[in-house]
Amino acid sequence: MSQRKFDFYVIPTPIGNIQDITLRALEVLKDVDFIACEDTRVTQKLLNHYDIKTKCISYHKYNERERVEFFLAELKSGKTIALVSDAGTPMICDPGGIIVEEIRKHGFSITSLPGATAITTFLSQIPRTGEEFCFIGFIPRIEAQISAIVQKYSGCNMVFYDSPERILKTLGIIKKTRGDVRIALGRELSKLFEEVIADKISNVIEHFKDGIKGEIICMIYADDKPEIADITAKIKELKNKGFKDKEISVILASLFGLNKNDVYKMSLLCKQM
Repeated sequence: MSQRKFDFYVIPTPIGNIQDITLRALEVLKDVDFIACEDTRVTQKLLNHYDIKTKCISYHKYNERERVEFFLAELKSGKTIALVSDAGTPMICDPGGIIVEEIRKHGFSITSLPGATAITTFLSQIPRTGEEFCFIGFIPRIEAQISAIVQKYSGCNMVFYDSPERILKTLGIIKKTRGDVRIALGRELSKLFEEVIADKISNVIEHFKDGIKGEIICMIYADDKPEIADITAKIKELKNKGFKDKEISVILASLFGLNKNDVYKMSLLCKQM
């Protein structure tokens, strides 16, 4: 079957299992003039496995801008380019945004191939009701920022990446902020030691108390009553600004049509961030 030719290809690569790559991706990687990749050493292992001889050129977050002019010049000369990341789909928490913007701006044709990404691999094997979720990329490292973001998205299933070195600390902050919520956590997806667990956050912390290894993806399930979690977040925000419990009850009751006494009781129980 004949395939349409493009100037620039965004190519997903395996997130763990080297066989998780499409036939079309292999064909394109063989046919393009060169491959732009995060780490040439990582990509070269994949190419060697499939006996692909295409030249690799480094393209990562530290040299994105300086590579743009080079890529544009090559495209103008009629060359074709494939963009890959070390694992998964480029621009999903990986470089590529700058060059894609410039390529479109200059009128070159671009396409993205379907393929591996940790998000859909993870979501397709955990229990969920409904299709809505939000993906925030890598969760912040600072406790106040973690607390703020998990409160902000308490009304939907929130998916994030984290490192094995930080995840247990992150889970502790989430538990402190949102209580013993239900979460799902996956590590080493598509690899030999793949593990996915869905449970109360306290049980997940206990399960990994001796440590955790591998690439991490996690989802916090939406609160059953997100409007209450949202009010709690507003109470904490007002407390941080120095308002007293009685003042908070009057403000939020007036703004959101709530019972003043109910808000007051919530405020008494709610600690500042």
